[in-house]
Amino acid sequence: MYAVIKTGGKQYKVASGDVIKVEKLAGDEGSEVIFNEVLALGDNVGKPLVAGASVKATILKQAKADKVIVFKKKRRQNYRRKNGHRQNITIVKIAEIA
Repeated sequence: MYAVIKTGGKQYKVASGDVIKVEKLAGDEGSEVIFNEVLALGDNVGKPLVAGASVKATILKQAKADKVIVFKKKRRQNYRRKNGHRQNITIVKIAEIA
């Protein structure tokens, strides 16, 4: 059984026991999170959400994603800027799909 959930403006296809990286969620390691925005549950597709469906997950870790390099350049102007960015993420383990 799988579900499609929406969190942080993105959609994730999850099954019980999956470990996924999502945008930062409030909560400490070991705390439980419930995703109520379920777009699909198996073959049942919501309009836009599946009524009464939820996905329970446990926060494993608050971390940062890999660094993304932003490089700006204007040719012949000696203008170069190099910046790095690391997005805050939360690693969760899907416990139950209901």
